[in-house]
Amino acid sequence: MEHAYLGVDVGSISTKGVIIDRENNILASRYIWTQGDPIGAVKELVRLLKEQFDSTKYKVVATGTTGSARKLVGAILGATMVKNEITAHAVGTTTFYPDVRTILEIGGQDSKIILVENGVAVDYAMNTLCAAGTGAFLSSQAKRLGIEVEEIGDYALRSAHPTQIAARCTVFAESDLVHKIQMGHPREDIIAGVCNAVASNYLNNVGKGKKILSPVVFQGGVSKNKGVVAAFERTLGCKVIVDPNGHLMGALGVAILAKKGSKRQEFDFAVENMEFHTREASCGQCSNHCEIICVYRGDELIDAWGNRCERGERTR
Repeated sequence: MEHAYLGVDVGSISTKGVIIDRENNILASRYIWTQGDPIGAVKELVRLLKEQFDSTKYKVVATGTTGSARKLVGAILGATMVKNEITAHAVGTTTFYPDVRTILEIGGQDSKIILVENGVAVDYAMNTLCAAGTGAFLSSQAKRLGIEVEEIGDYALRSAHPTQIAARCTVFAESDLVHKIQMGHPREDIIAGVCNAVASNYLNNVGKGKKILSPVVFQGGVSKNKGVVAAFERTLGCKVIVDPNGHLMGALGVAILAKKGSKRQEFDFAVENMEFHTREASCGQCSNHCEIICVYRGDELIDAWGNRCERGERTR
């Protein structure tokens, strides 16, 4: 039976999963909404991946997790590799685009930039508090304008005179957008202006002070928006590469890392039927009073973290 490798990327908005073979070909993939329930989302993800996966030909021998819930999901899935998003995205992108110099990534609430030299990430930055350069901002403005977020790109590309939208932060951008609607600007011009605002906010905040060099690869859910891609290309003055699987790049990267790692553990798809829950506990073993996150499978404690010393290794 041939070996396969699972990668899962659980973010605040979306949960992504891929299963790859030895040559990094995708055998199964899914992109679903987290909906504030990472445990429920990953169980549903496993169920959906199982439907695509040929278990008569392959078996998953290593599993990697990344994203904001990587530790929690890693405990649930019995991951052999747990890595941060910067590393996962960098590894995934450089595997498929070895000459890449700049990685732009915009998700639902998070965005990041990664600078690469000779296939190695040498610098990065992530967004802080402002959401004006994220997918959540695009979604809220699409709703305000009465269109589906998937339609934004087509509307934006029809615009000949994009409306200037303040891009300093979400509050200013939304206020300015309402003002431009009241002034009677055409919808396609306003939408093109929103796309430009997303690109401008990203470059002025996340990309501030960074030397952006070509080749540039754009990924994350927002990379599917043709209007934002066009806005980046106009601003940067170069072609922006969008991989068809760019929205899955974190999952791909951590699957590749799991494959390269030395640890092996066959993955059990039955995890979709298991009951998991978390509990927060105060260690109380010293003056730090660390808050420990405990993960249980039924009544069994399977992992815990959050301690700052060995006294809180396991807390029930």
